[in-house]
Formats: sequence, structure tokens, C-alpha cells
Amino acid sequence: MADAPREVWITGIGIVSCLGEGGETHWKKLMEGKPSGDVTLFAPFVVHPITPINFDTQIPKKGDQRQMDSWQRIGTYAAGLALDSAGVKGNLELLSHMDMIVAAGGGERDLNVDSTILTGTPHAANPAAFLNEKLMGDLRPTLFLAQLSNLLAGNISIVHGVTGSSRTFMGEESSGVDAVRIALSRIAAGQSDIALVGGAHNGERPDQLMLYEFAGNCLKDPYRPVWERDANGGGFALASLGAFLVIEAREHAEKRGAKPLARLTAVLSDRSNRKPGAATAALSRLWDKLKDKVKSGHAAVLSGASGAKAATAEERTFLEAQVLEAKGDLAVRATGSYLGHGMEPQFPMNVALAVVALGHGELFPPCDASGLEKPMSAPLDQVLVTGVGHWRGEGLALVERVG
Repeated sequence: MADAPREVWITGIGIVSCLGEGGETHWKKLMEGKPSGDVTLFAPFVVHPITPINFDTQIPKKGDQRQMDSWQRIGTYAAGLALDSAGVKGNLELLSHMDMIVAAGGGERDLNVDSTILTGTPHAANPAAFLNEKLMGDLRPTLFLAQLSNLLAGNISIVHGVTGSSRTFMGEESSGVDAVRIALSRIAAGQSDIALVGGAHNGERPDQLMLYEFAGNCLKDPYRPVWERDANGGGFALASLGAFLVIEAREHAEKRGAKPLARLTAVLSDRSNRKPGAATAALSRLWDKLKDKVKSGHAAVLSGASGAKAATAEERTFLEAQVLEAKGDLAVRATGSYLGHGMEPQFPMNVALAVVALGHGELFPPCDASGLEKPMSAPLDQVLVTGVGHWRGEGLALVERVG
């Protein structure tokens, strides 16, 4: 007979975003109930820039900082915060068997090289030779062969000494869902004892804004909360943020005297096509596997809805027709109204914010006028975290208070 799955705890979180750094700073901002976005940095697009960070506190060597792009610095910093939170920072014996799963994009482009190529190619006597010369001479070697996505995990290993197994997942929002899902599955099955899981994103990039706006996905001035965007054309506001979790087996945590911040009970993922109704159907399939675990009255939903019109509308249909219909008036909150949308780390960030809310035993107030978000006065014991890709990639997690 197979052994029963092990109980899995979250023992550390490290988060940084436009709201600040750390769980308590985020909680204070969320309790204010006044979301906003920057409409001047890349006008007319709305973005959520990262808070000012003193990277020296988590990445002490300037040489390490210089060789990282912005998203790697953000991620390595957030990973350090998570290790501090879990009480394992500097414990080389423990870090040597800590597994790591990172959700990462393809890295940042060198805009100066791009500009040189775009400006010079029309005037070159031999455009193909000119392009080859610039690619061979101006790009750093790490930009070749799609290896840049692995560098965040590498830098975390170098700076913080996390040297167990390492995996990097790519795939926008779904990579963040699967990073947490795989970590939970491995620990529950006894294949791992402790893992560092998360990712980072730099949304302050003109090239990203251009690419996503080709599909009409970017929110433009004026700023609106997530659920109020559908009637006005929809769109997401790109975010700079980093989010990491330390997840470990209960017995492993107890052995080292660590206290749980929350229990990670379940993480489920799916990937639909983009036919009308596909995202709602995918979420419904996941919900059928989870709904019996969710208790009415003391549970809430933290939604990863981005604001992208089709995906957000389908998530709302799911929430209203499936979750709220089955469990009564569960309070719903879209964290993207405050944080913006950070692609890969969005799901780990929302799991971390669920941990913060459970630690306070309550939910932060609603912030929009659409009618979906309602006040909640009952004590908070469970949080259902949703993740819906702006194109595809659905996920659900259940995070619970311990004790």
C-alpha cells in the first residue's frame, strides 16, 4: 500500500512589487483599498513599476548585480527575502539539498543593439552581412541559444547557495502555476523535502509593451481596476515584481523547528485553447476536483485575472456560475488591480498574498465598483487562488490556515 501524501507547508515568502517589499508592507497597501497605476512612464500605457530597492541587502557583491538584468536582480532579491522568511538563509547544509523551481521568461532584449540593427539595416550595402556582424559582435554570449531563462536560477545558486536540483519552466502564466504544482507534488510524494519556488518579471520594457500591444492587450490611460476594464476594452497593465515561496514537508519543518505560515493543500493546472468558453470550461474541470475541500463562510478567492478582455470575462463567468453559485457569496479580490500583471510570477505572488491574508485572519477590502468584489467580515481560513493566462494557462490552488 502506498504511503499517504505528506502534508505540505509554506514556511517562507519573499515578495517585491510596486507596493513595496515583504508581506507586511503589501498588507498595509492592500488594506488601504486604493489601487492605482503609473500612466506617465510609458504613456499612454499603464504600468506598475517596481518599488525602489536596495539590492545590496540581498545581493551584496556589485559584480553579481552588474551581470544581471533587471528581472534577475528582482528575482534574486525576492528569493533572498523568502529564505530569510523561512529562517534558512546561510544554512549551507540545508541549502545544499533545497530544490529550486523557477518560472522564467526568455530574458530581456538589448534595446541598444535592436535600435542599431533597425536603424542601420535599411542603409547597409549588404543587409544580411550587416545583421550577422551585429549579432555576432554586439550581443553577449548568454543571449544565444535561449539560455537566458536559466540565469535566474543560476544567480540564486551563486548568491544564496541554493544547490539542490534546479528546474526552470517557461510558458508565461502557466509556468508559474506548474512551478508551484510540481514542487507540491514532489514534496507530498516524498521526492523532495524543501523547495524554493517562484519567479520574477520586469514589466518596464518598451519591447514587451510593443509585443503585447500587437494583440491589443495593454491597458491604456486612464487606469481602472481589473473588473471594470471589460466594458472599456479590457487590457492588462504590465508589472515588475518578484515572488518566491519556501515550501516543505511538515515533518521536515518540524524537525528544524520552523513554524508554518500556511498549508498548501492543492495546486491544479490546465491549458485550454482559445475558443470561446474554453477557459471557463478548463477552470470548471479543475474546480470539480477541488470544490469539496472549500468550506463556505470562511473562504475567499484571490484572482489572478489580468484584465485581458476575453480571459478575464471567462474567469468572471466561472466565478459567478461555479464558485459563488456552489459556495455562496465568497469574497473575490483581483490582486492585479494593485500589482498589475507579471506573467510568470503572478501565480506564486498570489499564493504568497494568500499566505499574508491568512496570517492576518481576514481579507482586505474590495476596490472596484463592478459588483463582483464584496466585503468580508468573517475570519479567513481558506483562500482559493486562481490563475488565468492572458491567452491560455489556467490554474487553481487552495491555501489554508494551519491550527
